[in-house]
Amino acid sequence: MTTEATATDLHAFTETWLEWYRAQEARLAAPHGFLAITGLHWLDDGPQRFPDAPGAWRTTGPEGVVVNLDAGEELVVDGTPVRGEHRFGVLPERGGVDAVWGDAVIEVAKRGGQDIVRPRHPDAPLRTAFTGTPAYAPDPRWAVKGRYIPFDTPRPTTVGAAVEGLEHVYDAPGRVEFELDGRPLSLTAFPGHGAGRLMVLFTDATSGVTTYAANRSLALAPPAADGTVVLDFNRATNLPCAYTDLATCPLPPAENRLPVAIEAGQKIPRERGGS
Repeated sequence: MTTEATATDLHAFTETWLEWYRAQEARLAAPHGFLAITGLHWLDDGPQRFPDAPGAWRTTGPEGVVVNLDAGEELVVDGTPVRGEHRFGVLPERGGVDAVWGDAVIEVAKRGGQDIVRPRHPDAPLRTAFTGTPAYAPDPRWAVKGRYIPFDTPRPTTVGAAVEGLEHVYDAPGRVEFELDGRPLSLTAFPGHGAGRLMVLFTDATSGVTTYAANRSLALAPPAADGTVVLDFNRATNLPCAYTDLATCPLPPAENRLPVAIEAGQKIPRERGGS
């Protein structure tokens, strides 16, 4: 390969990465993205009122989440205005509903088996002060081929969370084996967003030094028929807990703590002291 061709390929690789990076930042800093969260409220069977959401909220067994709105208060749920008592019902784990309240969105969700209310306001200081996430310069050496090894049956895998005492359970469909600098490594994979896609949570020797200490995430395209998959660590992403304490992000399983330095992807956010 000529130097000119190499330079052209590197330019194309960098441009593709920049497109991905800008899309990540746009989702994070969207008017109702994670930087707009103003509270993380845990529900129980007693009515509770919160300063950043309307109504009194509770959750009870078969009824699930219920809100009682005061006179003059209104939420819009699935495009329909609701007043008085509204029942969101029983929510699935890692599922939720966004209810619109003026220019805010009230996220009603279930995390770690517990119902939560998490308001998102566009004028949240964390969002309005956001200046972007530091990241390593993209380098093709960190895009490595691996092999996906499916388990005979998905393995229920319990991991901790950014919130103390909370646990998440994922059905891990398999693991990904790969090499870095001749060293064999592997990561347990969880289901990703979209059919056949995978997601891995990991830490490495940069964690707590130049990258966020608790976790990073890497999305993987569906493996090829022979199990081939590409791990592009240039796209290693911070989870919301890297920016805010109002997130319930999962931690990596113990076997996903890599003993090598992955000097690629997103770094510690400025909000956590990164530079």
